[in-house]
Amino acid sequence: MFSKLQNLQVLDLSDISFTTNTIVNQTFPKNLRELSLASCNVAEFPYFLRDLKNLEQLDLSNNRLSGQVPEWFLEVGIDTIHFLDLSKNSLTGIKEIPWKSLYILDLHSNLLQGLLPIPVRMDVGIIFLMSNNSLTGEIPSAMCNPSVTFLDLSNNGFSGTIPPCFRNMSKGLEVLNLRNNKFSGKIPDIFDEGCGLLSLNLNDNQLKGPLPRSLVNCKSLELLDIGNNQINDTFPHWLKNLSELQVVVLKSNSFHGSIQDCKDTNCFSKLQIFDISNNEFSGPLPVRYFENLQAMMKTEEGSGDGKYLGEYLYSYQDSVFVVIKGQEYQLVRITITFKTLDFSDNKFRGEIPDVIGKLTYLKGLNISRNSIGGGIPSSLGNLRNLEWLDLSSNKLTGKIPEQLKGLTFLSQLNLSHNNLVGPIPQSTQFDTFDNSSYKGNLGLCGFPLSKTCGNNGAPPQSQPLPGEEDDSGSEFDWKIIMMGYSSGLVMGLSLGYIMLATGKPKWLVRLVEGSWLKYVKRLNERRRRRSS
Repeated sequence: MFSKLQNLQVLDLSDISFTTNTIVNQTFPKNLRELSLASCNVAEFPYFLRDLKNLEQLDLSNNRLSGQVPEWFLEVGIDTIHFLDLSKNSLTGIKEIPWKSLYILDLHSNLLQGLLPIPVRMDVGIIFLMSNNSLTGEIPSAMCNPSVTFLDLSNNGFSGTIPPCFRNMSKGLEVLNLRNNKFSGKIPDIFDEGCGLLSLNLNDNQLKGPLPRSLVNCKSLELLDIGNNQINDTFPHWLKNLSELQVVVLKSNSFHGSIQDCKDTNCFSKLQIFDISNNEFSGPLPVRYFENLQAMMKTEEGSGDGKYLGEYLYSYQDSVFVVIKGQEYQLVRITITFKTLDFSDNKFRGEIPDVIGKLTYLKGLNISRNSIGGGIPSSLGNLRNLEWLDLSSNKLTGKIPEQLKGLTFLSQLNLSHNNLVGPIPQSTQFDTFDNSSYKGNLGLCGFPLSKTCGNNGAPPQSQPLPGEEDDSGSEFDWKIIMMGYSSGLVMGLSLGYIMLATGKPKWLVRLVEGSWLKYVKRLNERRRRRSS
């Protein structure tokens, strides 16, 4: 049917599950410029492609193609193809990349092995996506071409250092994703003035040393993820000059020292994901930074969940790993409504600042495993969009604020291993949390704990042992009582002997009567204090 349509130039048959012979043995119009056979159950490269001399765009993604890319296919559209998508197949290798007009090559999520294949010609802007393969070795210097705009080599086995020649690409390169490889050494100082980077992801490598200050030249940077490395530095306060930053992930490194408060009201004003967990930061929580997180205090009008960070020219989108409700997840697409703070596993001290209660669009807040003291601010009850709250393993004291009952979206709460006291707030939401949310707080009472609260809402006091007085009375314990008993016995026997021998000496009567009156007076005074 299609072979008769000789003027047909664009044909999209995606998501139709053909049998292999049905599609491979067909004849298609030779004037086709764009052909999409994505998700069509294709198991081998269609041989008819050799006849499409004007082909510019070809999509064979998400099929069952396997093995080495056949050599005859390397001649298809060699002078004309500028878009080629072979992603999500089981291809193991490609001899070369010969296409002369190519500017989008997508080979991600295959089984490619060996060294990184380099396009023969890169004199036009190219989007080069090779993630989720088994490529190894170092990045060759031939890849350092100023025409490369997107370079995603994440989730491979690359090793060695990040090439210093990447400096040649800094002005034209918009996305650099080297996540989950084996790169080592320092992050090179390659970001020249006029740097055009929008997204830099170096997470999960073996990088050391400080964060290069030349990053401050990347004025358009939106995402910075250098988590899970061995970066040794103080907090990069100079990042405040990057006004477009929306995602900052510094987790699981060796950052240390206190975070100096920022006096500029525009510090991180667009930040939506701020993860500095599992480092060695110390000192108080940075109050002024919280005051400047404007994007967490509001949301764009009509934003919804349909808009994402990093929606670039091609279908590539930023992704990031975050801890949600105690489990690590990959956000393959980051909605602009996803806002979270993670300061856990550090050495922060002081108290939780009230200003956090102004971050009303937060979905997640984690300050666990620090040395934070004081009480839980009642202002946290303003975080009406909060879905998880983890304040565990700190030194928090006082009661759980009743205002937290208003957090109707809260599905995970962890206040364990603190010094909290008093009744657990009772509400439909709080009734969904089990004992683990409060473990290690011996002063808490009420559901779901087995310890019930007294009539005034406080935990019931233990009964005093016989001979003991309550906390407001005498501080004598049994040891003091026994000491008094022993010395009193000796004194009594001595006085008895004197009285038997001499009668009632007046000086002894006056001494005993005076001591008795003083004792009665102290006893009455103590009773009046208790009754008041």
